[in-house]
Amino acid sequence: MRNKLLTAAIAVVLGTISLSAQADSLSDIFTQGHVDGELRTYYFSRIYGAPNTTDANALGVAALVNFRSGNFANGFSLGGSFLTANSLGTQSGNPAAIDTTLMGPTNSISSLGQAYLQYQNDWMQVRAGYQYLNTPWMGSSDSRVLPASYNAVSAVFKPLKGWDIFALRSFEWKGRTASGYYNDNLYYPPTYRGDSSYGGIGGLPATATQANGAWALGTAYATGGFKAQAWYYDFRQFARMGYVDGSYTFKTGTGFDPFIAAQYVTESGGSNNKLVSNNVALFGVTGTRVKNNTWGTDVGVNIPNGRFEVGYNKIAQEAGAVGNGALISPYTAAYATDPLYTTSMIRGLVEQGPGHAWKAKLTYSFLDNHLILMTSYAKYTTIQRGNSHNLYVDLTYNFDGYLKGLSVRDRWERAIGGIGLNPGNGSFTYNRVMIAYKF
Repeated sequence: MRNKLLTAAIAVVLGTISLSAQADSLSDIFTQGHVDGELRTYYFSRIYGAPNTTDANALGVAALVNFRSGNFANGFSLGGSFLTANSLGTQSGNPAAIDTTLMGPTNSISSLGQAYLQYQNDWMQVRAGYQYLNTPWMGSSDSRVLPASYNAVSAVFKPLKGWDIFALRSFEWKGRTASGYYNDNLYYPPTYRGDSSYGGIGGLPATATQANGAWALGTAYATGGFKAQAWYYDFRQFARMGYVDGSYTFKTGTGFDPFIAAQYVTESGGSNNKLVSNNVALFGVTGTRVKNNTWGTDVGVNIPNGRFEVGYNKIAQEAGAVGNGALISPYTAAYATDPLYTTSMIRGLVEQGPGHAWKAKLTYSFLDNHLILMTSYAKYTTIQRGNSHNLYVDLTYNFDGYLKGLSVRDRWERAIGGIGLNPGNGSFTYNRVMIAYKF
């Protein structure tokens, strides 16, 4: 219902503008519009070390086409993104052999990733409708063929240079493998009420009532080597979250610039929480409330053509809380796209529960920045999921000249150890080949 009301409101505004706008202003919608996009071919393979466990893979070929109109009526514009993906008939007949996180179990997906009305001037931007978000704990999580998106109203205000203030209200969302927008999130079953959102953490039963979206307020400031942001999220009936992070880079003039960063998360939620009322045993532990405290630090150095850093995070154990104090993240859990310093490609502490982790990471570019190497090692020590470690290697080559816009990337990670993390508690090797062309 909220979705229909939001769409109707946009239609009314557009109709009013259309009636009052001059003809030359309306023509600008198309003549000054812009189209761009991306073509993707991804092949993912999951290799398990446990005996009698079926390996899984998936191929997805996708097109993401974006349209942005010219401005009309003194600052208004329209935007949209059409998304489509196809497996080219390669999906296995055995469901266990399909990596459903890439594009679900079906052979094709098509959806509207964006369809919004926007108003913008020198100091503010307001957008309403289907849209991509880019906030620390609600984003597009764009590591599959199609990104996640939200039915939302969002705003950013720029009162001073380097200072931004954000506000948003989301109503529904579309997961990375879904074709439509639904009142759920990553704690719901993948096929909840007709959805097809695979790759989430789950836990809620199919009988759970629908999610109510989220509110968020945030601010960010940057000047010189200093950057900081602070956010408040109300994931309706899931968790109320406060999040801050900041960093400082020491400019030495030598090409070697040390930096230090810190982050903190706190969450709460009472008995009306859906995870509590449905007795969800997150990491095997139910609770009477949501409570979380997480902190982290990251230190390193920017070097010529690269960066080296070591990060640390700790989630405190909270007796009586869901998941023993787990960090509740409705739009990143199991996507492994949260902003914690120690999150790896496969998973992080959000997916493992209370404990601590450290991660060392090197990024370096070669061949005039055409070839980029990223590699990391992460160690996790957790209460519910035991001890594990992840080794990661990521190579990207960006073409230029006639092939400018084309990139070839291979992301490889091996996760070993832990309890209940990988099938049969064996190793899990995940390889992602990602070919993309931006136009």
